[in-house]
Amino acid sequence: MKLKVIIDAQTYQVEIENIHDRPVIAHVEGEKYEVWPEESTDAGQQAFARSPEIFVPDAQQPPASAAAAPQGGSAKEVLSPLPGVIVAILVKPGDRVQHGQELCTLEAMKMKNAIRSNREGTIASIAVNVGDQVNHGHALMTFEE
Repeated sequence: MKLKVIIDAQTYQVEIENIHDRPVIAHVEGEKYEVWPEESTDAGQQAFARSPEIFVPDAQQPPASAAAAPQGGSAKEVLSPLPGVIVAILVKPGDRVQHGQELCTLEAMKMKNAIRSNREGTIASIAVNVGDQVNHGHALMTFEE
């Protein structure tokens, strides 16, 4: 499915592989993203999240392994997939999290993006606070071994 998306007067060409897969694989301007839409409360209906998770594969990872790879860095770290401002932190050190669980919210280009766990594990530390400006690749939190 090919879409034309306009954000802040900027037009993007987006190609969705399969809207029913989780995560949804989207190709935007030649870059591959994994998006985790929230499930709707209506039975059988699905809605795109107001704050989708975006995993940006590490440029050094081959595309075939990008979907299975952690979001850049080591498997111990959760990195910012894009520059923005941290607007919510939903976990604390010591919390046990599941793969896909929302960890924090990052606002970028007037859109809220849910940053979700790239694995199951326990949060060891959180490197950001609400209101912090982060760059692409900035470590947001780490997992225990």
